[in-house]
Amino acid sequence: MKVECKISTDYKEPYAVLHIEKMTPAIAEAIFLLERAETDSLTLIAVREGKTYFMEPEKLDLVCTEGREVVCYDGVKNRYVLSKPLYELEQILGSRFVRISKSTIINIRRISHVAAGFNGTMELVMKNGMESYISRSFRKVFKERLGLE
Repeated sequence: MKVECKISTDYKEPYAVLHIEKMTPAIAEAIFLLERAETDSLTLIAVREGKTYFMEPEKLDLVCTEGREVVCYDGVKNRYVLSKPLYELEQILGSRFVRISKSTIINIRRISHVAAGFNGTMELVMKNGMESYISRSFRKVFKERLGLE
């Protein structure tokens, strides 16, 4: 792979541009490492049973809307309520997470397996045992992010 690095005082914030034919696990890992440099200090504030918790995103399996609440679940299915809207969380969480429906964002590192579902959907099972569906409108982006297409 060809790598080019430009150093200049004109750049106030580092950024990277990748020109690739398709997503591969190695490229996904490189993106993860680059983004982690910016998000290592990222902590989400969540509430559970009246207590406030500081959540590290990599420990979350999924984030979704349930009624009027935005909630997240960790590796042992603990449910936490978040104060940020889903669209804002999608931007904050970065490439480790991908939206699979209008109401759900999942941690791609916490996927157990995926299987074909009904009417073009895909069933997804997380490592904590929670199940969800990848809707048809989000299926293409999901496959691209995992390097399946």
